[in-house]
Amino acid sequence: MNLRNRVVIPVALVVALTAVAGCKKKQPPPPPVAPAVSAPAPTAQLTASPTAVSAGEQVTLTWRTTDANSVSIDGIGDVPTSGVKTVTPTESTTYHLVARGDGGSAEASARVTVNAPPAVQVPTNTMTAEQEFEANVQPIFFDYDSYDIRSDAQAVLSKDASYLVSHPNIKIVIGGYCDERGSNEYNLALGQNRADSAKTALVNAGVSASRIRVISYGKEKPFCTESTESCWQLNRRAGFSMDQ
Repeated sequence: MNLRNRVVIPVALVVALTAVAGCKKKQPPPPPVAPAVSAPAPTAQLTASPTAVSAGEQVTLTWRTTDANSVSIDGIGDVPTSGVKTVTPTESTTYHLVARGDGGSAEASARVTVNAPPAVQVPTNTMTAEQEFEANVQPIFFDYDSYDIRSDAQAVLSKDASYLVSHPNIKIVIGGYCDERGSNEYNLALGQNRADSAKTALVNAGVSASRIRVISYGKEKPFCTESTESCWQLNRRAGFSMDQ
């Protein structure tokens, strides 16, 4: 083999190896790694209606959460992720909700104020119907030898009539009284006029006439027995009592 052949064969071998190497398929680059997706954080809402009650009254709790796996309310325990519940707190309470999920936790609170019931007023003493009548229906007084209604008596009669109108089942007796001066016959007539004047005033104020009976005692039933002007004034009256 001559020198030329020695050179050509290695060159041809190199070219053949290069061609084979050039025909080998290139490998694609690896795909990009997707970034990790974090779970959303939970949200929580809690409301109470009404927010103020008296002891023994009910309250409605309403809650709503998102992206939560478990939900609990203090004093109640585990609850659904959303819901409504009726409670009856005995004292002021803050309801606390905790929602937990893959993305963390969330909290919400609702305050309910419980007011103490009003104190029961126990009467220290109980009046009879007659005692109540006497406390609310007062007598009126007249000037000497007169049966005209005085201005101070008009104010008293107005209060008397108000009580009687609000207690329509009560019937009354109006007694006409006089002081010791004058004859029995004169004072009986004057006492009658005084009782009639008081009755007219009550009827005009709205009290039914059928509920009223009048009687004159003249000077026969004095409230004071001294012969003084202050004593006589006490005896010149129209007095009221319940008719049995």
